[in-house]
Amino acid sequence: MAHLIFDEDEQQQLRESARERAAAGEGLLAYALEQIAAEGIDLSNATPYAAVQARHGLGDTDAARTPGAA
Repeated sequence: MAHLIFDEDEQQQLRESARERAAAGEGLLAYALEQIAAEGIDLSNATPYAAVQARHGLGDTDAARTPGAA
């Protein structure tokens, strides 16, 4: 699969969001956002949506409303 990288503006937005999350006490999420900004996303490690649906017994519209489904 591909490796998704972000342009400079997107990286800056991710880093700003990371700072906001860190200030709100959400350190793990802040760290993840910073890593994504710096390294991009290796899509070969991504879980296919169909697998998420099967694991959680979701229909096509359920996943967006189910916390932790993705």
